[in-house]
Amino acid sequence: MTTAPPQSHDELDHRAIMEVMVGILAALFTAMLSTTIVANALPTIIGDLDGTQAQYTWVVTSSLLAMTVSTPIWAKLSDLLNKKLLIQISLVTFVVGSVLAGFAHDVPTLLAARALQGLAMGGLTALAQAIIGSIIPPRERGRYSGYMGAVMTLATISGPLVGGVIVDSPLGWRWTFFVCVPFAVLSLFVLQRYLRLPTLVKDVKVDYAGAVLIAVAASLPLLWVTFAGNSYAWVSWTSALFIGGTIVATVAFVVVESIVPEPLVPLKVFRDRTTALAIVASIAVGIAMFGSSVFLGQYLQVARGYTPTEAGLITIPMMIGSLIGTVGSGNLIVRYGRWKGFLVGGATLLIAGLGLLGTIDHATALWHLWTFMALMGLGMGMLMQNLVLAVQNTVDITEVGMTSGAVAFFRSLGGTVGVSVLGAILASSVTDKISVGLAGLGIPASQSGGSGTLNLDGMPGPVADVVRMSYGDATGEVFLVAAGVALVALLAVIFIKEVPLRTTVRKHDVEAEDVVSETVGTR
Repeated sequence: MTTAPPQSHDELDHRAIMEVMVGILAALFTAMLSTTIVANALPTIIGDLDGTQAQYTWVVTSSLLAMTVSTPIWAKLSDLLNKKLLIQISLVTFVVGSVLAGFAHDVPTLLAARALQGLAMGGLTALAQAIIGSIIPPRERGRYSGYMGAVMTLATISGPLVGGVIVDSPLGWRWTFFVCVPFAVLSLFVLQRYLRLPTLVKDVKVDYAGAVLIAVAASLPLLWVTFAGNSYAWVSWTSALFIGGTIVATVAFVVVESIVPEPLVPLKVFRDRTTALAIVASIAVGIAMFGSSVFLGQYLQVARGYTPTEAGLITIPMMIGSLIGTVGSGNLIVRYGRWKGFLVGGATLLIAGLGLLGTIDHATALWHLWTFMALMGLGMGMLMQNLVLAVQNTVDITEVGMTSGAVAFFRSLGGTVGVSVLGAILASSVTDKISVGLAGLGIPASQSGGSGTLNLDGMPGPVADVVRMSYGDATGEVFLVAAGVALVALLAVIFIKEVPLRTTVRKHDVEAEDVVSETVGTR
């Protein structure tokens, strides 16, 4: 007599999954769009609110930092509490933060609202991944992860375009915040109607000490690279204090996580080879994902003189490449059940795209830019969601939130710190090139209005030309550095061991099937 393998009661059919996916994708689109939509609106926002250059940077940094440090907290809570309730709390928090940001009349209020948005974005990012891992088996997850990756990529890359159009329209910059609210409300109603998840019965023990330490360890290096070179020298006692504080906080975090009963980020996550290597690769993906929109938008507007809307339109090839990479690789993984080749191929394309972008200057032909951006988009799309898929395939449903959150955290951390470091490199290079260019014209450097200004219309013609060329020539250096980081990602995915994708939601169902197969085979 043949014993049938046990069936999981958590699995849904395709229609039920897609009903839930509508809500999840709307939530994810909202979270990712809000991270980049203000990029092309920032000059107008800061000018209208009489802000400073430092505040200009922190309008972006405050939300990214809050998202980064809160992602593992939300991920841990998703393994302890009801995921549906948590994602609804995140959505409500996001709506409140967006409305406050849209009505802000001074920069401090805007920064606080952006931090609230970032807190909610951390929840939406971590919980979307955790919910997908809770209702879909890894073998089928490639298709749905492709949808998720396509939406994330679309929101990330189209953000500057949407923001530029809104700023250039009669709506004004405040609608760059208001436009996200309808998507959040839609997601809230859809998830309330269709999402059904079992509640895990567990004693909740939140690792507060770990939460504080991970926030400190992530924040200090970001603060350091933000102000180094301006408020204090890169090599100084202040820099040493920031670096020392980061090391102390990191060591203390590791110690705390090794002794608390419910660690925020269990150290066993890093002992798993697949997860550890995926985290390394995710850092490079984060740098490419966030850095591309920030520095390409700046290059196109400052160095090439395009309007915010035109700059967004020029980046469409990168968006198309990302969509093809995510959706195409997801469907092929579902068909063939193999995933490592897409990681290696994606990392290779990412290096090629970033490396070629490292050759651009103030006069690079547009068709060259389109080709380079498309290659980078393809690589980014093939990597982003498939790294999460590879990790989720190795853990049970009870740990999927924890591991998915770890990957999302380090991707966001890579983007947050990476963009700050690349920005510092760009600023230093631009300053040097402007000084050399003005010296060649016999013009005092003070006439540039400062190397950090983007108000080219207020400069004399020859000075504006020098500034434009300096930004154009310096941007390539930033992408060369990013290409070097992407090389590390390639090495990481090469050493990832490919494990066949299981066809069940729960890992123990696979183990049960293996036992049944062995039993039947001996009869």
